[in-house]
Amino acid sequence: MVRLSTLGATALFAAVVAADTIVKECGVGIGNCPSNKPCCSQYGQCGVGAYCLGGCDPNHSATLKSCMPAPQCQSKTYKFTDSKSSPILSNTKYLGDPSTADWVADGQPLFSNGVVYLTMAPDTVGTVLASTRYVWYGKISATMRTSRGQGVVSAFIMMSDVKDEIDYEWVGVELETSQTNYYWNGIPDYTHSGNITNSNTYSDWHTYTIDWTPESITWSVDGQVGRVQKKSDTYNATTGNWEFPQTPSRVQLSLWPGGLATNGKGTIDWAGGVIKWDGPDIDSAGYYYAQVRDVTVECYQPPSGAQGSGKKSYQWKDLKAVNTSVVLSNERTDLASFLATGDNPDKKPEGMSSATVTSVKTDAAGKATTVVSVVAPTDSSVGTVPGLDGAGFDSGDLNGGTGRGSGGSGGNGGSGDDGSDGSSGTNSNKPATTGWSQSDKATTGGSSSDAPRQFLLWGNFVAMVLVGAVMATL
Repeated sequence: MVRLSTLGATALFAAVVAADTIVKECGVGIGNCPSNKPCCSQYGQCGVGAYCLGGCDPNHSATLKSCMPAPQCQSKTYKFTDSKSSPILSNTKYLGDPSTADWVADGQPLFSNGVVYLTMAPDTVGTVLASTRYVWYGKISATMRTSRGQGVVSAFIMMSDVKDEIDYEWVGVELETSQTNYYWNGIPDYTHSGNITNSNTYSDWHTYTIDWTPESITWSVDGQVGRVQKKSDTYNATTGNWEFPQTPSRVQLSLWPGGLATNGKGTIDWAGGVIKWDGPDIDSAGYYYAQVRDVTVECYQPPSGAQGSGKKSYQWKDLKAVNTSVVLSNERTDLASFLATGDNPDKKPEGMSSATVTSVKTDAAGKATTVVSVVAPTDSSVGTVPGLDGAGFDSGDLNGGTGRGSGGSGGNGGSGDDGSDGSSGTNSNKPATTGWSQSDKATTGGSSSDAPRQFLLWGNFVAMVLVGAVMATL
């Protein structure tokens, strides 16, 4: 099975104005990031700021310390009753302190009827929620309903910074099948998959559980064990490695277009074909959506022999990318700004001017008005949020939280600043919005053979201008 396990970001404005290719800058067969943008993101791009937080790849960053230490596990049930019950921050605002948010969002999460909707409006690449805290073995459950439709993929996975991975995935044309999989160090071995049969995943609520110990992984649906993978069956005598997920991982919930036309043929075929942007959910709600009611994390003890006694963070001590490479530490996990890195976590912007955005708005009578808006200073011309340019403004930041009316960022009056509800949320087809829009660039594709990966840059007649002050030290 060829598939995309993690989802990049894309821009959502109104119409396609350009399409380009992002060439991966770091990773296997490519090399490490340079010192001026030292952190290798989950999507194989180099930068500072958020690049150095969740998903930062220590193996392909400039130094072992370029990536920030990861917040340690906390046993908790996360309910999505509203935007304050389990706080979600846009990845353009989160700086690594887990006390400020439970989840980091890339895309458009919406709240309504006691659940969070992971949305995917036409011609976007959907939404990802990633936990701010990591899990180093534990029992993780998500109560959810998947999306549906040809080319539409819902996912609940565990992903480490060295790409150890444990998956549930649901293809929108196979609604009675939960696909499971695991990977070690990102090696694309597609022989590890296994299916669990269950009732309709779109119409029925199910609780999906990953019980991950140092010796096994158990996948269960509604309390019934569907599959067990023992570590003892994963030894590779050639490499001398246990090819079994064993490093601290984030919980990730996502909705993405496996059938995007720019994806590899294998990914499109696996996803049920090229995605159609005119299905019943698009017609009724304006977007595809998956729903998540709650997530429960029960942390297990670190593995026997784990080094260190710290209670705050997980830190890499070497690049072997196995469980003995991780230390329990009390090192900080937060950055002082989006210019900071693990090598220099206190770096702050200096002497920057504000950016301006000029647009022309036309009212119903046809009267045109020129609007000049002052935007907060950009941090740098170096990428600071994976998938975004400059200081990491997303389109919600630049246009005041407004966007596509049919399920975009501001169609229901979200604020775009604090993630608070923007409407009553009584209509399940139009949930309350967080005010975020889907981000500016996407890294899409299936297996590594799909590189170079594609992104779509979306826009309306209003031009978005990002003016970055180039730091002399970068």
